[in-house]
Amino acid sequence: MRVRSGGAVLALLVILLVAIPLALPAAHVGGGRFRGTDGKAVDVIVRMRPDYKPWFHSLWSPPSAEVESLLFAIEAAGGAGLVGYALGFARGRTRLQEQERRHVPH
Repeated sequence: MRVRSGGAVLALLVILLVAIPLALPAAHVGGGRFRGTDGKAVDVIVRMRPDYKPWFHSLWSPPSAEVESLLFAIEAAGGAGLVGYALGFARGRTRLQEQERRHVPH
């Protein structure tokens, strides 16, 4: 199989998109500890309006950062599986329709 030059450029871009964030030092993520956007957003809101009071609090908080990461990974895997299933289903349906068109005389 021959790779077109456009495919090679795309593959190089994907590799760079993966490699660059991995090459960045962990110091850029807040002293080596990753903080999600929710916490950062609250910090900005409190700086802008010191009298801000949240109107909602989580019903349950994971017991540790590891459990929180695990739940996030499970959620991401489930979402990726759902998207993969939908794409595979659509592709299979398209192939089946193409096969039916080839075998039906007009």
